[in-house]
Amino acid sequence: MVPRSGLAAVSEALLAMNRRLEVREVLQTIVASARDLLEAEYAALGVPDDHGGFAQFVVAGVSDAEWKAIGPLPRQHGILAAMLHDGPQRLADVRDDPRFEGWPSAHPELADFLGMPIADDGEVLGALFLANKHCTKPAGACGFTEADEELLGLLAQHAAIALSNARLYERSRELTIVGERSRIAHELHDAVSQKLFSLRLTAQAAAALVDRDPARARDEMHEVARLAAEAADELRAAVVELRPAALDDDGLVATLRTQVQVLDRAHTARVTFAVSGVRALPAAQEEAVLRVAQEALHNALRHACARSVRVTLERRGPGAVLRVSDDGSGFEPKSVRRAGRHLGLVSMRDRAGGAGGRLTVVSAPGEGTVIELEVPGG
Repeated sequence: MVPRSGLAAVSEALLAMNRRLEVREVLQTIVASARDLLEAEYAALGVPDDHGGFAQFVVAGVSDAEWKAIGPLPRQHGILAAMLHDGPQRLADVRDDPRFEGWPSAHPELADFLGMPIADDGEVLGALFLANKHCTKPAGACGFTEADEELLGLLAQHAAIALSNARLYERSRELTIVGERSRIAHELHDAVSQKLFSLRLTAQAAAALVDRDPARARDEMHEVARLAAEAADELRAAVVELRPAALDDDGLVATLRTQVQVLDRAHTARVTFAVSGVRALPAAQEEAVLRVAQEALHNALRHACARSVRVTLERRGPGAVLRVSDDGSGFEPKSVRRAGRHLGLVSMRDRAGGAGGRLTVVSAPGEGTVIELEVPGG
C-alpha cells in the first residue's frame, strides 16, 4: 500500500498526467512523475512501433547532450522486450541478468532496475522503467522494493488512461483539421471560383464593346474592378482560415486578437476585439472558443454582410465567455434549421458540447446576430 504521507504526491502525479492532451507531453509527465515518486536516478518510457523498435522514447535524468551522445533509439530486445511481452521486471542489478545485452559506450551505468508495461485492454502502449534508486543505505543494500513495484503498477494503469485519451484527442484534432480544410475548399469553390468566372465573362463583354459602345465598355470595366476586389476579399479570408491556430505558442487571447486584426484589414466591415480578465484555459476549451469565434466571424462577414462585428472575451468564474455580435442581416434560427441551412450552427454546438460548454444564439431578420459561448475552466 502507498503510505498516507505519499498519497498527496501520488494524487498530484495522477492529476498532472490527465491534465495533458498532447501525446508527447503525457509521455514526459509520466516519466517525470514516476522518477520523482520512486526516487530513481533515471526513468524512461518507450512506445513500441511495429518494426521491432520504438516510435517514441522519452527519458528523465539524462541531459540533451548525453542523450544525443547515446545514439539511435534502442530496439525491442533484452529487458525492454521482456517488459513488453512478459510483464513487470524487478532486478537487483540489470547487468547480471542473462537477457542483458549491453548498451552504447555513452549510456549511463544502470544497476537496480524496475520495469512495467503500460497496457490498455490487452494492448501494450509502452514500456516504463526506472533505474538506480536513491537511498542512504550502505552500498548493495539499495534497490526497488515490492511496494515500489506496486506503486509503479498503479501509475502505469493511470498512464494507460492518460495516453489513450491523448491519442484520441490528437486523432480528433486531425479529423477537425481535415474537416476545416474540406469546408474551406467548398468555400473557395462556391465563392471565389464563381466570382472569378463572372470576372472572366465581364472582361470578355467589355473587350467586345470597346469599339462599338465605349460607354458600356467602361461600365463593364468598373464591374470587373468590383468583382476583382470581392474575389481578393474572399481569398484573403480563406487564407486567414487556413492559417494554423497559434494557440500553443501565443495563447488564446493573442491568437484571437491577431485573427480579428487580419479580418478587420481584409474586409470593409469594422471588426473589433476586447478582452477582460481571461486566464489560460485547458487546451480543449481554448480550441473550442477559437473555432466558434472563427465560424461566427465567417457568418457575419460572408453571409450576413455586417458593417460592424464585435468580439469580446471575458472571464466568468474559472471559465470564460466568448461573444460575437454583428449588425448584419440576421436570420430566424428555427426557420434556418427547418430549411437545412445551418450556417455552421451545428458545428458550433458540437464544439461547445465537446468542450463542456454552452452555446447561445440570438438573432432575428434585420436585427443582427449574437453568438455566445461559455466554457468552463480547468
